[in-house]
Amino acid sequence: MRIYLEIARLAIHQQLAYRAATLAGLFTNSVFGVILGSVMLGFYGSVEGDCVNGWSPDDAITLIWINQSLLVVMYLWGWWDVSRTIQTGAIASDFLRPISWYGLWLSRDFGRALPAIFLRMVPTLAIGWLLFDISLPATPARGLWFLIAVILGVWVSFSIRLLSNLLAFWLIDHRGLAAVWLTLTTFLSGMAMPIAFFPEPLRTIAELLPFQAVLMSPINTWLGKGDPLLIIAVQMIWIVALVILCSIALKRGERRLVVQGG
Repeated sequence: MRIYLEIARLAIHQQLAYRAATLAGLFTNSVFGVILGSVMLGFYGSVEGDCVNGWSPDDAITLIWINQSLLVVMYLWGWWDVSRTIQTGAIASDFLRPISWYGLWLSRDFGRALPAIFLRMVPTLAIGWLLFDISLPATPARGLWFLIAVILGVWVSFSIRLLSNLLAFWLIDHRGLAAVWLTLTTFLSGMAMPIAFFPEPLRTIAELLPFQAVLMSPINTWLGKGDPLLIIAVQMIWIVALVILCSIALKRGERRLVVQGG
């Protein structure tokens, strides 16, 4: 366990080194929060009634700002580090380390996400509260459930990203997959809009896939939509399932790995 904590600590220090990028990212998240929030208010102004499928304007605005705050924490897009190690053959040296390969990368990802919670998530939510008066958790317990759901969401997000990266064992170039992945994660995670807005049967499909456990689970705990114990349980089930899928993909991919003709 100590070695994984050390790996996470090194990842934390690496993230803290990029202060200018953190400030620039915070500014970008805030700008998009204002733009998307204004669009959402315009949408609600064009429909009849105060709610859309059980979502009030305050709920939808809060979702937008939580999504912006969690963009870097969850790192849904652009993470192809493992894919590159497969393509270059550097993954072979990772296999030689006397530690769990999955645990190595998971520790790095948690070390990446932890500073983002304090440097990106909290400030972005504060800006959203100042500019749009977003809804806050009704009770301290709900806020605690939100933090637990965020931590588990990082784990789900990492496992989904890792599984997509492992497809590099069978693909020559990941860029086509990256384009498809961007579309899937944007819509099925609830990043673009609440999953409750989807028409059937797309809504049911999205609720049955693991993407919703990344963003919608923390959002639902924040807003009090659903039993928090059930939300957390679903996230944990997906973590177990994805760890198993990653293990299967890794074992099969190892048989296809060729490094310098070996």
